[in-house]
Amino acid sequence: MSLTSPTAAGSPDRAPVDEAAFTALVAPLRRELHAHCYRMLGSVHDADDALQDALLRAWRGLSTFAGHGPLRSWLYTVATRVCLDAIAGRARRPLPVDLGPASDRAVPDNHPVHDVAWLGPYPDTGLAAGPVAPGARYEQREAVELAFVAAVQHLPGNQRAALLLFDVLGYSAAEIGVMLGTSTTSVNSALARARRVLAERAPAATQQRTLRMLDDVRLREVVTGYATALENGDADALIALLTEDVTWSMPPMPHWYRGVAAVLDFARSAPLGPCGSWRHLPAAANGQPAVAGYLRRAGSGPYLPWSVDVLTLRGDRIAGITSFVGAAQFAAFGLPDSLAPHPPSR
Repeated sequence: MSLTSPTAAGSPDRAPVDEAAFTALVAPLRRELHAHCYRMLGSVHDADDALQDALLRAWRGLSTFAGHGPLRSWLYTVATRVCLDAIAGRARRPLPVDLGPASDRAVPDNHPVHDVAWLGPYPDTGLAAGPVAPGARYEQREAVELAFVAAVQHLPGNQRAALLLFDVLGYSAAEIGVMLGTSTTSVNSALARARRVLAERAPAATQQRTLRMLDDVRLREVVTGYATALENGDADALIALLTEDVTWSMPPMPHWYRGVAAVLDFARSAPLGPCGSWRHLPAAANGQPAVAGYLRRAGSGPYLPWSVDVLTLRGDRIAGITSFVGAAQFAAFGLPDSLAPHPPSR
């Protein structure tokens, strides 16, 4: 980040704040600010850009801050306004389930659609389990779950900001009004409308609640069983892990599947069929269990990145598989860019 050094508060008797001091000052807040940008924008790459822009604006605007109010609130104000600028005039980020009905059989020409800005996965390893602030209604991990972020994408910018600042970050309506340059009444109105949409689109039970009720051993069995079934080409083992109404989508592929019969037909025709052979690594995405899939199409050579599969559970079964296809997803998760073949067994 190339910065021009400003003064601490815009007055001649204040010493300049150098880049290293500013970086150290905001470092404890970077992760939660990044997660906020992701919730607003639905993309880890957009969140990277927004946070970079927000910190640059904050650095250059230190003279306007002048120590009025907490630094954290001011940084959230700057980051939220950057995100609102990015949202303005842009279509929301969808998942395939938002764009059309499910396919009841495998679609052989399910080609990627690149003119849609798809919702992306989020590496959640740096997020704590609890809420950001005492007044928050959501835990940090709850507020990056796929269903939550997907539902938030249906909100216009002002409602999205009001909901996230109030329910996720614990700010009051009056504080949000100051942050967004509007009235408390307008914030309360936006918040009420946003909550109605969220109630219609987000499930009542969060994944965090489901995971807390699930035995750790069983969770490992489900995640390992999913990966092993794909690697072994064992459709029956896969189906045994799924709910009857399971969904499977693969953005940027537009077609998606609902129900065991459709998923089985898709699994047998693609991931468990002629695609090639698989290896998997565990991952953590959107506060949910996930695996990174590596595909080898030929009989030799390395396994190359294919998709980050985020698993949504109901009880101890998989109710949703969202496979985010593309090697570009892997860097954000710190995943290797290839895997060597298994050594031959003796």
